[in-house]
Amino acid sequence: MSSPFVLKPCDVKFTQAIKNLEIAFSLDGSVKDDAFSASGKALNQAKSQSKLPLSGLGLAVKDLFHIEGLPTAAGNPDWLATHAIPKNTNRCVAKMLQAGAAFKGKTITDELAYSLHGQNKHHETLVNPVAPAHIPGGSSSGSAVAVSAHLADIGLGTDTGGSIRVPSSYQGLWGLRTTHGVVACDNMVALAPSFDTVGWMTRDLNTLTKVANVCIDSATQSEISGSPRFGIAAHLFEQAAHKSLCKTWLAALADNNDCIVLSETQLDLKTLQTAATFRTLQGNEIWQQHGEWIEYTQPDIAKDIMLRLNWCKTITTQEVEQAKAQQSVVINHLNTLFEEIDVLIIPTTPGVAPRCDADETTLANDRNALLALTAIAGLAGLPQLHLPLFTLHNAPCGLSLVGKKGNDLALLALAKNANHSLNV
Repeated sequence: MSSPFVLKPCDVKFTQAIKNLEIAFSLDGSVKDDAFSASGKALNQAKSQSKLPLSGLGLAVKDLFHIEGLPTAAGNPDWLATHAIPKNTNRCVAKMLQAGAAFKGKTITDELAYSLHGQNKHHETLVNPVAPAHIPGGSSSGSAVAVSAHLADIGLGTDTGGSIRVPSSYQGLWGLRTTHGVVACDNMVALAPSFDTVGWMTRDLNTLTKVANVCIDSATQSEISGSPRFGIAAHLFEQAAHKSLCKTWLAALADNNDCIVLSETQLDLKTLQTAATFRTLQGNEIWQQHGEWIEYTQPDIAKDIMLRLNWCKTITTQEVEQAKAQQSVVINHLNTLFEEIDVLIIPTTPGVAPRCDADETTLANDRNALLALTAIAGLAGLPQLHLPLFTLHNAPCGLSLVGKKGNDLALLALAKNANHSLNV
């Protein structure tokens, strides 16, 4: 199986940088950067009293996050060649290392993170460890593969249009896309800042929750009080390949919980134009972020990604204004919906991952179907938790809990309760 890592601690070229990293974060919890000094001191005190929360857990970091002294390639050799070695470390990475996580390496990402399939022409094809005949999903592909292959315990990634949720679904991992803005996106390669979020994937819910408690400031969070009202998007499950598995689980959930079956008009993704709206707004921001570099550098980028980038360049001001207006419609619609429910339950993906031998048309259709679902949380900046509950045709799949902004920790708590009560 090909390695999901682009850089590991044993790489001789970066021996000193890795040593500095270990000294700064892993060995004593202290930090050189003043920005982290207060939390470093607090964790030093905590260490003297008890074990650090992430001790013994291996961390795989998507190659979008800057780590002082280590290169960031963003999945593309031309990006690597035209950008300096970072002098600062992303705050989320720093928090995990301060909390005792062991750095296992930086991982492959789809180029510039602009794909959901987990394929990168500049690296050996990544194998989905739990379903080798199927693609691994991206763009946080390497981090997901590292976790599902037991090469790491925590896969740190980003999620703009689904890059945590999709590989989690395709590889049978727990995955959390955080509320937009709750976890800082500092010191990293952006894709579309209005939609970029930090997230992580693990093999179990307990580890996922430990990471959340380290990386998410509780002051940004709100509880779901009383008995939660679950809104089930039944019509979306009817369209999912794993609908029978979902229906059985949802029926069991309804036995002891307040579950409201939503009508199609309450969440009509075609009428709301979630996929098209997200695609336009994301594309416009991508070109703002990377257009100048692309035109100047003429980088070697995969054909399908380059086609999308060329399309990004053509998006007009009028199209952006129309998309922003539609985004407001979507947000208002969801706000109204969340007055009636506390948690929205939807399929994370339309089914299992496409097969590795799928043609370009199949993959393109898959991407469009994915975006319709992932854009719900994406357009509104909502947290979404993937639950890896099912297996269909020997490949994993599941469903998601979507909450209001700041419900990240509450979703994890609800999943833990459901996990226990339903014996998942």
